[in-house]
Amino acid sequence: MDLELTEEQKMIQKTAREFAQEVIQPLVEEAEKEEKFPLELFPQMGELGFLGIPFPEEYGGIGADKVTQCLFVEEISKVCAGIAASVDAHCDLALSAIYRFGTQEQKERFLIPGIEGHKIGALAITEPNAGSDVAALQSTAKRKGDGYVLNGSKLFITNGSIADFVLVLAYLDKSQGAKKGMGLFIVEKDTPGFQVTRKLKGKMGHRSSDTAELAFEDCLVPAENLLGGEEGNGFMQSLQTLLGARISQAVKTVAIGYAAFEAALTYAKERKAFGQPISQFQAIQFKFANMLTRLEAARTYAFKVAYMYSRKMPCLKEAAMAKLMACEAAQFATYEAIQILGGYGYVDEYPVERFYRDVRLSTITEGTTEIQCLIIARELGL
Repeated sequence: MDLELTEEQKMIQKTAREFAQEVIQPLVEEAEKEEKFPLELFPQMGELGFLGIPFPEEYGGIGADKVTQCLFVEEISKVCAGIAASVDAHCDLALSAIYRFGTQEQKERFLIPGIEGHKIGALAITEPNAGSDVAALQSTAKRKGDGYVLNGSKLFITNGSIADFVLVLAYLDKSQGAKKGMGLFIVEKDTPGFQVTRKLKGKMGHRSSDTAELAFEDCLVPAENLLGGEEGNGFMQSLQTLLGARISQAVKTVAIGYAAFEAALTYAKERKAFGQPISQFQAIQFKFANMLTRLEAARTYAFKVAYMYSRKMPCLKEAAMAKLMACEAAQFATYEAIQILGGYGYVDEYPVERFYRDVRLSTITEGTTEIQCLIIARELGL
């Protein structure tokens, strides 16, 4: 693995950092308070090429690798995890699935405008009674004439109420089981029978990302909107899409930990106690030493897995390990950051309390910590 970034990667990293600090940062406070994603960001990011980093130039992308995309994810996640989550759901879930498995016509209708930031996408898998156990999904799609009648509900869907299209996982034939009986359907927002039943408010963290519950009642989806055009591939398509998203999630999680580390370090150098900055006390220094060591290890491993993914190397176990490491390192770092700030860390005058809340979701989304452990164990043959 080459640890040196290319000139193109350095440029994208720098541009992403400047965009995050100059454009996203001023929007964070209101977005978090109003629990509303700033929609103007999508076309802005599309114009700068951020939404098309891993996609070929023929579709309007940059044609870079996963490492390069993760550099972008890292920079915006340091500024706001909620906004990063909505961008990741659009790029790593919706657009990635369409690029990897969609027909040429589907790519032209959804991928290209998605890369441009003119259409927003989402992936809907989780249901009120089915999360980690994907085989327990209740949503169904029955063939009818030139389309499919979709019925069911989805919960905790990122971008759910702002999406122009949603990829919905549903059973075509339960007798075939999850692996062969499911399909992913591209449902456009104005399709009769599709509605956003509620936008979820009062989340612990990621308040600036859009999260919603969706319902499908006799929703007629055209046959050409079945992802890839062939029945029975939905489960496989979902799992492979989540693999790439899991790597981005690991990088995003570590970035939140770094943001907390940096905020705490700045505070410790300025805050005085007993006649000197608290950064001079060994107890505080040891906290920073342990925080940085864990974060650096998790970041390095996450980018190693991104490198593997870019070269189409098997990395199911490694992606699960990267996410597991990232969650543990970032939770430790945000906890210690709160401790270093003391009472100030517990109020929203400083951002570390937001980082602490935001990082908690990482142990749940794109597969819980328990699911990551299960994947690792299975890959070991246990």
